[in-house]
Amino acid sequence: MIVATQFVRFDSLPLDCGATLAPVDVAYETYGTLNESRSNAILILHALTGDAHAAGISRETGKPGWWDNSIGPGKAFDTDKYFIICSNVLGGCRGTTGPPSINPATGRPYAMSFPVITIADMVRLQKKLIDHLGIPRLLAVAGGSMGGMQALQWAADYPDSVAAAIPIATTWRHSAQQIAFNEVGRQAIMADPDWNQGDYYDSKPPARGLAIARMIGHITYMSDESMREKFGRRLRDKDKYGFDFSIDFEVESYLRYRGAQFVDRFDANSYLYITKALDYFDLTNGGGSLADVLGQTTARFLVISFTSDWLYPSYQSLEIVRALRSRNRDVTYCELSSNYGHDAFLVDISEQTEVIRSFLASTYREKAAA
Repeated sequence: MIVATQFVRFDSLPLDCGATLAPVDVAYETYGTLNESRSNAILILHALTGDAHAAGISRETGKPGWWDNSIGPGKAFDTDKYFIICSNVLGGCRGTTGPPSINPATGRPYAMSFPVITIADMVRLQKKLIDHLGIPRLLAVAGGSMGGMQALQWAADYPDSVAAAIPIATTWRHSAQQIAFNEVGRQAIMADPDWNQGDYYDSKPPARGLAIARMIGHITYMSDESMREKFGRRLRDKDKYGFDFSIDFEVESYLRYRGAQFVDRFDANSYLYITKALDYFDLTNGGGSLADVLGQTTARFLVISFTSDWLYPSYQSLEIVRALRSRNRDVTYCELSSNYGHDAFLVDISEQTEVIRSFLASTYREKAAA
């Protein structure tokens, strides 16, 4: 399946911070075919460093999508049955308007003049895209990590536009620990001399700081067990310690590789803005109860967590489930056993596929019968 990224421009977008962006571009991809009744559309929502290219082989890069093992014929999100949409989030750097985009008022990249954004702002822009595509109601919204937050926001903000929500490995608000990890990453970027207060687009980007931020993040995506199995204390290209500060261990080499690879495809300022949006995320907006907010939703929910995920541990998913059940909402909860940590939703997909496939099939039957 060869796919091409598409683009659409909207005149303006009001933001939670009080600012308005104008205009706003959105990059998105679609897979499968929208049926005549427009009732089989599913919006896939990506995590922090994802983009619109969720599946298939990119016509532009020749690379597979970030969730290609879950989207396609016969997969969890079966493109023989469903019309799948994925867009790059607001604030991103892969085609949707963000800090690297040109500010029409200055003719230069927004950089740090870009307004601070929220998860709700991202969802507000996605709703514009779905309306543009002529889809009155989504069969489902689904995503892991930050994608799960967007799925919850969709269900809360647009209850009449969502039949089902599938938040995976996520939370309804960031904890102090989750905020702390993001802040260390942001400080690593801003401490890099090449960051230059965000004004680096005509010069050298803050590659060292962004690489360190990615290394920190990547540690949280894995579990102790998966790191032990993958690396242990194995040495890298040597049979004894170097007694210096070069690479000794395989895990050191892996993290440096991940960091260096990341700077080639992601923007440092986008990293700052998107992690801040994650930290601001609180489905209650700091007032009222989660049960009251979720009690206003009408969607069916499938909430999935993983036993070894310590970044977004299962207790946070259970808080969502208990709030939904307290208001007699339709919710199914699955805690899946995995050694892969937070990354399990991307790589350990066999059981997840079966659960999602069954949930979507029953949702589609109910929708068709309604």
